[in-house]
Amino acid sequence: NSIEFTGALHATVVKQIRLKNPSSKTLIYNTVLVGRDADDFLLPKGYTVIIAPKRQKSINVEFTSRFLRPAEAVLLLISKSVGGIHGVTLTFSLKSEVKHIEPADVLKCKSPCYEL
Repeated sequence: NSIEFTGALHATVVKQIRLKNPSSKTLIYNTVLVGRDADDFLLPKGYTVIIAPKRQKSINVEFTSRFLRPAEAVLLLISKSVGGIHGVTLTFSLKSEVKHIEPADVLKCKSPCYEL
């Protein structure tokens, strides 16, 4: 599964991942962001996800671009045992692309083009 974050340079983009628990037991996942640009991605509601039985839960993933080059990371959701029940480990590939650049400010300078 791949999630694309597209936006302006220095903008924060939020994507939502919906997780379902079809079992009759609560599932608990510990989340880990790994990869070259993992520090640019954030889970604002924390790094533990609890999904009640027969329910679904959405988690937000935020990305703030710092560079023009594409950023990449992997989101791992690792199941924690609850009453002997384990969920499967989930992985999501996180990728970004900067589509445009908004100027922070405009400066006017006056200077001679050439002097002897």
